[in-house]
Amino acid sequence: MALIKFDPLRGFESLARRMSDIMSTFDQGFSIEMGNLTPRVDITEDEKGLYFAVELPGLKKEDIKVTINDNDLLVIKGSKKREYKVEDKSFIRAERCFGEFTRSFLLPDNVKKDSINAKFENGVLNISFEKVEPVKPKEVEISIS
Repeated sequence: MALIKFDPLRGFESLARRMSDIMSTFDQGFSIEMGNLTPRVDITEDEKGLYFAVELPGLKKEDIKVTINDNDLLVIKGSKKREYKVEDKSFIRAERCFGEFTRSFLLPDNVKKDSINAKFENGVLNISFEKVEPVKPKEVEISIS
C-alpha cells in the first residue's frame, strides 16, 4: 500500500489564477449605474481619440454634469424631470424613465485627460479625448560585478 501525501491547498493556485483572470477583465473598465434612468452609451476609438456618445433625450445641458476624478474616472450625472405632475394624470401606459442617473467609466492611460471636449446636441452628449503615446516604463540597466 502506497502512502499519498495530502495537500489541502492543491488546486488553490489554479483557482487563484482563474479569479485573477476574471478580476482583470473587470479592471479593463467598469460602469456604475444608479437610478431608474440609465442612458445608453456608445464608446468608440480611432488612432487619434476616444469618443463617448451618450443618449440623453429630453434633457437640457444644464441638467447634466460631467467630471473626471483623481482616479481617472469619467462620471456623467444628471436628472430628468417630468413636465407635469403625476397626480394630475391617470396613466394607461408609462414607459419613460425619470429621475437621477450616474454613469461612470474608467479612462485608459493613453488619453489626455485635459483634452476633454463635451458637446450636447439633439439629445446626445458627445465627449471626446485625444490619445497620447503611453509612457514607457523607465528602464535602468544594472551592472553585474
